[in-house]
Amino acid sequence: MVKTLITCDCMGSQTIDAEGLSQATGMTVKAPCTALCTTQMDRAAAAIEQGDSIFCCTQESRVFEALAEEMERPAPAVLDLRDRAGWTEDQGTTLPKMSALIAEAALPAPTEKTMDVFSEGLCLILGPAEVALSAASQLKDHLGVTVLLDDSSDIPDTRDFDVVVGQLRRASGALGQFEVVIDGLRQLVPGGRGGFSVSEPRDGGTSHCDVLLDLRGTSPLFPAHEKREGYLRADPAHAPSVAAAVMAASHLIGTFEKPLYIKAEPMLCAHSRAEQTGCTRCLDLCPTGAITPGGDHVSIDPMICAGCGACSAVCPSGAISYDAPPVDATFLRVQTLAKAYLAAGGTAPRLLVHDTHGAEMIRLSARHGRGLPADVVPLEMAAIGAFGHAEIVAALAAGFADVAVLPGPAADIDALSAQVALASAISGKSNVVLMETSDPDAMSDALYAANASDPVESPVRPMGTRRQITRQAARALHPDTDHLPLPDGAPYGAVLVDTDACTLCLSCVSLCPSGALGDNPDLPQLRFQEDACLQCGLCANICPEDAITFAPRLNLTDAALRQDILNEEEPFACIECGALFGVKSTIEKITEKLQSHAMFADESKLRMIQMCDNCRVNAQFHAQDNPFSGGERPRVRTTDDYLSKRRDH
Repeated sequence: MVKTLITCDCMGSQTIDAEGLSQATGMTVKAPCTALCTTQMDRAAAAIEQGDSIFCCTQESRVFEALAEEMERPAPAVLDLRDRAGWTEDQGTTLPKMSALIAEAALPAPTEKTMDVFSEGLCLILGPAEVALSAASQLKDHLGVTVLLDDSSDIPDTRDFDVVVGQLRRASGALGQFEVVIDGLRQLVPGGRGGFSVSEPRDGGTSHCDVLLDLRGTSPLFPAHEKREGYLRADPAHAPSVAAAVMAASHLIGTFEKPLYIKAEPMLCAHSRAEQTGCTRCLDLCPTGAITPGGDHVSIDPMICAGCGACSAVCPSGAISYDAPPVDATFLRVQTLAKAYLAAGGTAPRLLVHDTHGAEMIRLSARHGRGLPADVVPLEMAAIGAFGHAEIVAALAAGFADVAVLPGPAADIDALSAQVALASAISGKSNVVLMETSDPDAMSDALYAANASDPVESPVRPMGTRRQITRQAARALHPDTDHLPLPDGAPYGAVLVDTDACTLCLSCVSLCPSGALGDNPDLPQLRFQEDACLQCGLCANICPEDAITFAPRLNLTDAALRQDILNEEEPFACIECGALFGVKSTIEKITEKLQSHAMFADESKLRMIQMCDNCRVNAQFHAQDNPFSGGERPRVRTTDDYLSKRRDH
């Protein structure tokens, strides 16, 4: 069904080409209103009654929702064109940019995946007695409260909430499933005259709670504690912070929906094989500790994961991918923006990737400053860390001239910097920048001052995995280049083998998680497919001869898709049956070294080294000291034997 676009020039403060938008988007675009949210509310009501309209105003979405509720109709969809495209100091046309934003908004929204988290309201409060007990008094009517005190002399003369004495050893978990271990645990003995007494202390007391209210004022219990749901922390000396934490804790009871940010494919993980550690990229970056080693692959705790997306950007194999929204949805958004902008007559668009903090900066710049240039297309990401080198390179290949990444204060700058550096190395230009500013005016000034690069001549919009899209996008950006050098640690590259040191033991083949290294079942060969190599380091770690090194690069030729021979030798022929087995140089070397060994003084023993498995077993079976032979078998006893024994007695 064709949508109807309801536009408003916001009291004449922006220009909207309704006819041009209709032609570019295929939507019905009515003549712009001037005051849709006030004097022209009748037009808003008619559009809501029609039911297929998109209102190009997010500022007054609350007004339109209230109107729809009054009319008993669904709330209309809203789209921000004014702040992102309409209010700009740029004198250029905004039609291509508006068309791109409308096309992106028309994409189907991916289904959000969640899990239910249950909290019964069991709250453990940590901190000095005067602050913790006051917080407990405020929460006792809302939650099941327990206060952990350091000193039994601070126990209050009340049973409105529980009190225990001890020292917290450790805490783990998240909302609804915290586990705490307490040393010197002493519990209240509610009896007798006078003050309450406590039990004898014991170490290692374990308990569970749903909410942790930390008022100690010391180091937080968890890394990236502000992202740990159910863990509330405040400075006990700052009353407003304590009050805010108490208020937040009072609401943490009931059933909550926890988004599932990450999709994992353990079989693709290159973390470890045979107790040898390879890739640790996600482990090194995870700010909350949600990712831990789990044998051959990593384990992800969805309750602790805060959805920053950095693990998805750095995972070389696709074993971890962002799923809120999915990675392919992000690629589709980028490609749709570029395609619609170019189709509407625009040239050399620039992409500005930002999070919710950046969205507010754009709104402030539009209302009070210069706004965004007409050729800068904003793309808001729920988790900007998930926008890695693959997405950046795909944007450049789709037709964007430049890509600027604007992280908010909660973003991991180091992780983003590494991805921007890798994308810059792949693009080969200085058209990828990381904008580290929280000033809306500084953001606008930098965008206006920048000179757009030349976009790719023939835009492409590849599909597939992040690795496949990266390679295809790089080929579009460098049609006449065979190899792109990359910085150390890049997830693309070649394996180099010192053929003089390599014995073709093929240990590397057995551990390679991606199948980049392979053998030949008929000949002593080590084969390699560069496109599949993750540069995880497992092969180099397991090589007993230290014969393997790496060359980070991106091979854009078809040779990267085939198996090349890294090392091969002449096979050895069995001296008995002539079957080919092993490596000739290795067999000859072993034979030479064992000639002087006492255990191989017998020529027949030395000959067994030069036999295939079948002939070696056959030779051992017929040897005088056959290890398969036993003593003389006892004669089978018969009925006559038993009868003769009875007669003798």
